[in-house]
Amino acid sequence: MKDPRYERLAKVLVHYCLDVQKNHLFMINGTPLAEPLIAAVYREALVAGAHPFVRAGLPGLAEVFFKTAKKHQLTHLSPISEFTVESIDRVLNIRATDNTKTMANVDPKKQAMASAAHRPYFERYMERSAAGELRWSVTQFPCQASAQDAEMSLDEYEDFVLRACLTHRKDPVAAWRGVHRRQAKMCRALSGAKTLRIVSAGTDLTMSVAGRKWINSDGKKNMPSGEVFTSPVEDSIEGKISFSFPACYGGREAHDVKLTLKNGRVVKADAGKGKDFLLATLDTDEGARGVGEIAIGTNYSIQKFTKNTLFDEKIGGTIHMALGASYPEAGGMNKSAVHWDMVNDMRDGGKIYADGKIVYKDGRFTLE
Repeated sequence: MKDPRYERLAKVLVHYCLDVQKNHLFMINGTPLAEPLIAAVYREALVAGAHPFVRAGLPGLAEVFFKTAKKHQLTHLSPISEFTVESIDRVLNIRATDNTKTMANVDPKKQAMASAAHRPYFERYMERSAAGELRWSVTQFPCQASAQDAEMSLDEYEDFVLRACLTHRKDPVAAWRGVHRRQAKMCRALSGAKTLRIVSAGTDLTMSVAGRKWINSDGKKNMPSGEVFTSPVEDSIEGKISFSFPACYGGREAHDVKLTLKNGRVVKADAGKGKDFLLATLDTDEGARGVGEIAIGTNYSIQKFTKNTLFDEKIGGTIHMALGASYPEAGGMNKSAVHWDMVNDMRDGGKIYADGKIVYKDGRFTLE
């Protein structure tokens, strides 16, 4: 029997997140594990008059690639990837894997080499996205591996994912439009600020956000979502930050990450676990030690850390900082093949000051 929640989620993804229209070339990325959602999205896209096609990868192939490929293969720029970046109108990435640890023992230098080689495609992707030429969205299909990471049964995790996407609401699209309106108020309140200071246990970080745009992440690019973010002025970030949760990236983890920043760049980095991976990623390219994003998580229906950044960076009462690539639409200019979100809990004593005035305390905006 089909789960009607996936039919509702497909409508949200196709119509609200991506606004798929007639004759759009629409790429759906996923794995066979996500078949129910892929099929529902494919059907909904056809009804919309688009030209959908599915690119289904096999779990484990990334591990095979990085453990087997030679340098010329790691740095190869596929013409298929070039076509995708230049020609696709809409992209949906559905995450689903049977093992979230397949990359745990891959050489991080190989990952960094491949990322650096593909930087031109990544930058072009971001440029087309910022210009509105390409719209993309990413979501999660509930599967056993992610449920285990979250320390839930599969049924519990499925409910967690689908409730976070508001599919339990009678009209999920209307519910997400309500999220947009609430977060728009937050963006307006922050838009006039010139400086931010973030303070919590082990953290005292200052930065300029003058002239930068605050973005309302209302579910269109991430499903689920719930955050407001900007790209700080590149050379302005000063201080230190300690991240409460493991920093997950590319199938790897670094725990107890502590960073010191000066003139907008990471000058000191430490981790209780995964330090070699952290340092190798920071050395991917010149921009990897810069800061591309500062964001505030606003989805209070997500309160549990699940080792899945799509959900964890949205936890109501947290902030996250991304090392690497900025968002051009926010005014950011830092360029890198890396964009690594790291999450810090603000719910117990955390404060954010805008131009010296407290605007956020203990995980909540004071303006609320």
